[in-house]
Amino acid sequence: MTIIIVVFIVVYVGMIFGSLPGLKVDRSAIALIGAIALLATGVMTREQAGASINFSTIGLLFGLMIVSANFDLSGLYSALSDRIGAMALGPRAFLAVVVGLAGLMSALLTNDVVAVALAPVLLGYCIDRKLNPVPFLLALACSANAGSIATIIGSPQNMLIGEHFNLSFTAFMGYTAVPALVSMVIVWVVIDWQFKHDWDLPHHVKAKPLKHRHFRKGEAIKGTVITAIVVGLFVATDWPRDLIALAAGAILLANAHFASHKMLHRVDWQLLVLFIGLFVVNGALQQTGLPQTWITDMRSAGFDLTDPAIIFVATAVLSDIVSNVPSIMLLLPFADDASLGPVMAIASGLSSNLVVVGSLASIIVVDAAARGGMKISFWAFARTGVPITLATLLAGAGWLWLVS
Repeated sequence: MTIIIVVFIVVYVGMIFGSLPGLKVDRSAIALIGAIALLATGVMTREQAGASINFSTIGLLFGLMIVSANFDLSGLYSALSDRIGAMALGPRAFLAVVVGLAGLMSALLTNDVVAVALAPVLLGYCIDRKLNPVPFLLALACSANAGSIATIIGSPQNMLIGEHFNLSFTAFMGYTAVPALVSMVIVWVVIDWQFKHDWDLPHHVKAKPLKHRHFRKGEAIKGTVITAIVVGLFVATDWPRDLIALAAGAILLANAHFASHKMLHRVDWQLLVLFIGLFVVNGALQQTGLPQTWITDMRSAGFDLTDPAIIFVATAVLSDIVSNVPSIMLLLPFADDASLGPVMAIASGLSSNLVVVGSLASIIVVDAAARGGMKISFWAFARTGVPITLATLLAGAGWLWLVS
């Protein structure tokens, strides 16, 4: 038991800080090392580790990543950028387009996948048009997190929640679609207000311009049609969502135009490794019986995780300490009522905008900005993230109170 507790603490300290002292390891590597340590020391068998991994969530996420890879390689993202550029929009209108597009796409393809795909495109677009990329990249990160709460496939943690409670696509949206839309409006209002005099590209910026892909209309249409079919099946059937997404990915991989290794190269393997490692580490802790003891003690002290208000606050706070996916993995075993699923999804998704480490989508956007020559500091992100988070959490809590 001691080894399990030590590994768990080390892994979650790594989740908080993004690394470990003296080591060049990221969150994915830390989670993987923790899982391997449990297996190597014999405190967890291979069978136990395999049983702790939610392969349905992994499969769903992987399938949607392949769909997004098709959009990328087909040049759809670049084509959208060109089409928007042809509209000659002002900065405020373009900001609204970024918020709306990122929020909608995140609801259909997951926020992390959308962040990976759109961040470099958006950065290049802004450089080409002499716009300050920072407000638009912040809008991408915050609206991706906000829009992701709308559907059960909008974020990795939503997928976990949906699998745990066996929630239907439409029932989930009944609770989350309205706060998602309201939150996207709040994102636009806050960023528009903060950057109303700072739309122009700073003279010292030496970022790279956008590299345009050749647009393959047929492939883009195929990917769009398959995505529409996938969402339709999610809504209209009770077929396993992971198999639907995997089937879509397999169809797109069998491609006459794009080499399969190029599509697979665009899969976020880091995120999948993070999931697998955390599944194993959390599974080991569950086997000790300690979490159940802690929950019993907390209930005795009046802190009941079956209370929607308490689980909302606990999820929001924990998501900004260890990030949203690890926080949901920690809390889900103690949530035994399906009505708590949307509560946890709204709290984890909206609280993700507080600081950079609140979600992987935010980290992806900030890292992409840095690679392109634009630095968004922790405090610069928090300056925008804090008011957005507080306002959207208040709106989300108010909506849940109205529909409860």
